[in-house]
Amino acid sequence: MKRLRHIITLSFLLTAALSCSKNENDVKVILPSNLQVQATVASDGSGLVTVNASAQNVNFFYIYFGETGEIAVTSTTGQASHTYTTAGSYTIRVEAHTTIKDFISQSTDVKIVKDGDDGTTPIPTTGYSTPESYAGMTLIWQDEFNGTALNETDWSFETGGGGWGNNELEYYRKENTTVSDGVLIITAKKESFSGSNYTSSRLITKGKKSFKFGRVDIRAALPKGQGIWPALWLLGSNIDDVGWPKCGEIDIMEMIGGSGREKTVYGTPHWWDTDQIGHASYGSQYSLSSGTFADQFHVFSIIWTADAITWYVDDIQYHTIDITPAEAPERFDEFRNNFFVIFNIAVGGDWPKNPDSTTVFPQRMVVDYVRVFQ
Repeated sequence: MKRLRHIITLSFLLTAALSCSKNENDVKVILPSNLQVQATVASDGSGLVTVNASAQNVNFFYIYFGETGEIAVTSTTGQASHTYTTAGSYTIRVEAHTTIKDFISQSTDVKIVKDGDDGTTPIPTTGYSTPESYAGMTLIWQDEFNGTALNETDWSFETGGGGWGNNELEYYRKENTTVSDGVLIITAKKESFSGSNYTSSRLITKGKKSFKFGRVDIRAALPKGQGIWPALWLLGSNIDDVGWPKCGEIDIMEMIGGSGREKTVYGTPHWWDTDQIGHASYGSQYSLSSGTFADQFHVFSIIWTADAITWYVDDIQYHTIDITPAEAPERFDEFRNNFFVIFNIAVGGDWPKNPDSTTVFPQRMVVDYVRVFQ
């Protein structure tokens, strides 16, 4: 009987072991499927990236943001965010897990653009330049931007939003202007401020530096992108008394960003035509044979006399207007008064239209110098 009991016991244990082995083999882990990953980079230069992931049959996600020594972010919703402190390209990996050991993964690359180091309009090291003297002319004012801040003895900031008469989208702020390494930088950003979705800067010499007639040279590298509208221009100093356009306006350079348009700049005078009784303008344009005005420095100039205004890019003349026509010289009296200087980047507006999904922010206009000769 004892031997029989041993045989029965052994038979029972063997049966139990086989039963357990069979149950373990029958357990099948269902992996997640249809993993979808979307990584959104904030366009305000903050370095913030938001990840939204989804999958079927998933219990949790591990999200790796591609930085050295990182720890996975665990998420049950598939949502996570991370702020990069350094500009560059990173690979984000998302794992959709059923268990710790059972998962599927997907990777996506992101390019991080940091505010002040946007990678789209780097400060050029090449480009055209003009001399600091011309025969028969005297340099009456210049700003080489060699300090660490804007010289507010010569310049003021115009601030605010409201469209600026052109349905523009930016709010002008002092904080969007910097001076360093011998250049002035005006930065247009995509950020919410005081009811506007974009910010920029607008600098003027009104009440501080003005002149009548002379040669003006401005060396600058321009921003780019749909809806970006940089301008270097002059406005009549009597605008507060007579209004626009009776004060007169001389646009030394305007550019409207967008594919195929960033190789072309415009020079235009605006005035009040007493003959036609209304706003008048007479513009022309200059286009590069290759590249864009963001690639390197160019010099935008006018020569303004009592008889005419002539426009140049890199000393190449492309436009002129006679402001003493024999039939009615008084039609151009605006251009025989003092004018002050304005630099700005507008965002959106009637002419360039609004930014779109192709527009990268921030964008910068870099000015190396402004010089006025008489």
